[in-house]
Amino acid sequence: MSQFLKTGLLVVAAFVVMSVPAMAQDGGASIDLTKYFGAGLVMIGAGLGIGKIGAAAVESMARQPEVAGDIRGAMIVAAALIEGATFFALIVCFT
Repeated sequence: MSQFLKTGLLVVAAFVVMSVPAMAQDGGASIDLTKYFGAGLVMIGAGLGIGKIGAAAVESMARQPEVAGDIRGAMIVAAALIEGATFFALIVCFT
């Protein structure tokens, strides 16, 4: 079984286990998990994006060490842009 499939099944199982107490409530106040689920997806996407940028930057620095400074600067700018979009998405999820 691939690592991606294992991780996906673990995320789904955790979501189901965490939602059981919310589903067991009777009548009164209900818990809306959609914004938390959206925030989780945003954070997973940001982590994957920054991880991919970091991996590509390290690989390109290993191939061309003479331009490592330029690659590092471009990587930091790209990571900052991803983090900005992530913060905006989190604000949208929580409002």
